[in-house]
Amino acid sequence: MSDKKFLIAYYSHSGNTKEAAEKIQMVTGGDIFEIQPVNKYPNNYNEVVSQAKIENQNDVRPQLISNGDIKNYNIIFVGTPVWWYTMASPVKTFLAYHNWDNKVIVPFCTHGGGGASKTYSDMQKIAQSAKVLNGYTSYENSAKIEDIKTWINSLNL
Repeated sequence: MSDKKFLIAYYSHSGNTKEAAEKIQMVTGGDIFEIQPVNKYPNNYNEVVSQAKIENQNDVRPQLISNGDIKNYNIIFVGTPVWWYTMASPVKTFLAYHNWDNKVIVPFCTHGGGGASKTYSDMQKIAQSAKVLNGYTSYENSAKIEDIKTWINSLNL
């Protein structure tokens, strides 16, 4: 892993995806970038679920505070909570913004019971020129550093 530069880009609403991102950073030593929408989502669970459903149905791509910079990285870990069977809308914005030629996306997600669902295949649809590897999926805040190490080692980065 030493000759490659890693970026861990993630969006986290409740903190679970942030926790997983920080554990990935511990394992890889990569840089970290938090994807943040200009307009924050409601804290109320039911309100955020309703908003996420509407955004998913309408393929909304909210404006971000910063789109980040991926040009100096070979491998980009992209993390998201699973909302309505796919990634959160701010992650769609991040993926759509960048040129993914010659880049590898290593996806990871946190979920509340539905698993990764279409999250990883949808990432590939948006970042068509990227190579999307097998993702790491964890339930709520259950990401364990030992499991993350095993997963990253299995990818032969």
